[in-house]
Amino acid sequence: MSQRAPKAETPKILRPISLERGFHFSTEKGSTGITAISLSDFTAKLETIDVNSVLFHYPRGDFQKWISDTLGDTELADRMCIVQIGLSGEKLREHLLWIIQKRITELKEQHTPKQLDGTV
Repeated sequence: MSQRAPKAETPKILRPISLERGFHFSTEKGSTGITAISLSDFTAKLETIDVNSVLFHYPRGDFQKWISDTLGDTELADRMCIVQIGLSGEKLREHLLWIIQKRITELKEQHTPKQLDGTV
């Protein structure tokens, strides 16, 4: 799979979506009442959400499915599936955040035209 999203897809991946289509964080006990409506919002909420929510969603593939199916970023979803065996809790959260933040930076760089040399 290519590491670069087509330029036409970049805005879709980074744009906010409706609350209904957002990622609804839960734990084994039920909903946390917290919903992310964009990739940036997901990142911010992943930083502070109860770690039990990370441990609930990640093994089930919930994060990856939402990012792929709703935001349209299969590249990021695939990257999130490759995590060192045995990571859990805060280490898992930190690794996922690193993967997501790196991808956001890539997407923004792909979408920003080069302005100094006149190429796009």
